[in-house]
Amino acid sequence: MVTRFAPSPTGLLHLGHAYSALVAWERARGQGRFLLRIEDIDQARCRSVFEAAIFEDLRWLGLDWPEPVMRQSTRMGAYRAALERLAGMGVVYPCRCRRRDIQAAVSAPQEGAAAIGPDGLVYPGTCRGRGMDRAGPGDVLRLDMGRALVLAGPAHFVETGARFAGEHALDPEWMRSQVGDVVLARRDLGTSYHLAVVVDDAAQGVSEVVRGADLFEATFIHVLLQRLLALPVPRYHHHRLIRDEKGKRLAKRDDARAIALYRAEGASPADIRALVNLPAGP
Repeated sequence: MVTRFAPSPTGLLHLGHAYSALVAWERARGQGRFLLRIEDIDQARCRSVFEAAIFEDLRWLGLDWPEPVMRQSTRMGAYRAALERLAGMGVVYPCRCRRRDIQAAVSAPQEGAAAIGPDGLVYPGTCRGRGMDRAGPGDVLRLDMGRALVLAGPAHFVETGARFAGEHALDPEWMRSQVGDVVLARRDLGTSYHLAVVVDDAAQGVSEVVRGADLFEATFIHVLLQRLLALPVPRYHHHRLIRDEKGKRLAKRDDARAIALYRAEGASPADIRALVNLPAGP
């Protein structure tokens, strides 16, 4: 088994990150490898101080991993190659719409209620059909969901997390209406989370993707891309989310729950495990 924890160095790790990393590490312990990957494609927001804190927090929790770690910022060539392959299949098109354009289109009276999918507002397809020869420097690249589903054919994945346990098949109607033409490359990043994570998991031989339940719906996008790119489909394990006292999912702005702060206040790794309701470690 190969699992991974893939944080972005855009803030301090919090209790939710600790839980996810510990779950992934323990699922691989004794039967495989746990990998650390730094998802730093958003260079405008990433900071070296936060990357250093990731290493320090995880080692303090008792985790270890092979070195050197993979960094997405060094992998732009791999993402470009994947995009070129998809473009050659005819399932990618350039889109010049800005967020306000999409909001206006989906808010038009004749459109009805706007659908919110795993990639945000479901894109109405305004630019669909534009050829790659019309791509401009400010365009994003989108996946033509309808054409991609036809080309990929039936696909499924196995979920091992308790909430969604079982085998799940891609539902073309749901993906067209509730996911839509997702972005594969953004203007300022050169790729997207969806594309990068699929390419990187395959490159690292990840056999089980461990992450929060909030990303379950995104898995259908990832499995579709894996099929199109002829990449292996790993198992998925979507775990529960760590929430605050009001039931809200923790975010990096929740500095009061940062692992570094607990550590500075004298907490032990066992205390962190207790806070996220995990058994004591070895």
